[in-house]
Amino acid sequence: MITIISAHRKHRRAHLSYRLGQWIFPLLFALLAGCSATPTKSEQQAAVFYPPLPNSPRIQHLAAFSKPDDVSASDSAFSTFILGKETAQDESVKKPYGVTIFDGKIYVVDARGPGYAVFDLVNHRFDFVAGSGNGHMIKPINIAIDVDGTKYVTDTGRGQVLTFDRKDRFVRAYGLEKQFKPSGVVVVLERLYVTDLERHQVVVLDKTSGTELFRFGKVGSKEGEMFFPTNIAFAPDNHLYVTDTGNFRVQKFTLNGEFVRSYGTLGTGFGQFARPKGVALDRDGRMYVVDAAFENVQVLNNDGKLLLFFSGPGDGPADINLPTAIAVDYTNVALFQKYADPKFRIEYLILVASQFGVNKVNVFGYGKMQDMDYPAVDVPVEKAGP
Repeated sequence: MITIISAHRKHRRAHLSYRLGQWIFPLLFALLAGCSATPTKSEQQAAVFYPPLPNSPRIQHLAAFSKPDDVSASDSAFSTFILGKETAQDESVKKPYGVTIFDGKIYVVDARGPGYAVFDLVNHRFDFVAGSGNGHMIKPINIAIDVDGTKYVTDTGRGQVLTFDRKDRFVRAYGLEKQFKPSGVVVVLERLYVTDLERHQVVVLDKTSGTELFRFGKVGSKEGEMFFPTNIAFAPDNHLYVTDTGNFRVQKFTLNGEFVRSYGTLGTGFGQFARPKGVALDRDGRMYVVDAAFENVQVLNNDGKLLLFFSGPGDGPADINLPTAIAVDYTNVALFQKYADPKFRIEYLILVASQFGVNKVNVFGYGKMQDMDYPAVDVPVEKAGP
């Protein structure tokens, strides 16, 4: 059973039905018509590129999502006018961690919700899913979505992985009490790979039954060992990439848990980390790592060399504050091309979640500007230039 709209909101919407039958009905239509013609926040702001013009840019900031009016200005005006400012603010994402996009919807896990927000880009709708009964959430952290729309949400408060179907209905919970403290999660064929903050391992579950198949890793700093593995990603090269936050690195494993190599060390230099969190890879093997201490995103090549870093802390349109998770997506590009510069062609999207600041989820586009020269291959930062 799922609670998407609180009882308080249901009561107020019932009262709304009465008010709509009175004198304000024409006024509301006028208000909503005016709001729908207002340009969005992203349309009003100047384009932000990395590297900045007149260089040949690779990444453009496209949009930010934190509250209902970021997906539909008219809906926000409607709810604020009718339900009140306090109720409208309650719908905003408070402290996100995980983020992903699927079938035209951005999903943001909110640890303080607790639950996950849904920004529907097609229907211009905002919903918040808070499980009730056996599906209630205590401290949800991350989310993975399977090809059929099934969602897997890690909850460190419950110590379980919660499953919701395509329509956001609770299905079941995986994991026994104290079996693990799940954080990152990824779906690979018939398996779930879940990082365990309690035992500093990766737990492998059967996707259908939730049965534990095996584990790999142990606490430590040697190759293959981990210290607070927070996030995990499955890459097109059929390997797993685990953010080993306590050891200031990202480790690469086979699907059977065999160590392959590591990326990064503690430091402030190119390709080094202070508090790495989210990790994602594109189809060409470029690795995106968000660092909660540096508050930026580093882009590395297959050799671990820094190609580019972008964004930073602040209240600007493209800024991130205490970033936690990142996702790369190729299937929803068409929904965001309208936000890009007319000459900038997007190849894929990059979504970054931040726990603080005005932008809870930033969406960037990776691509190329027409009529500008680009190198045949990406050049590491330390080798770029004349």
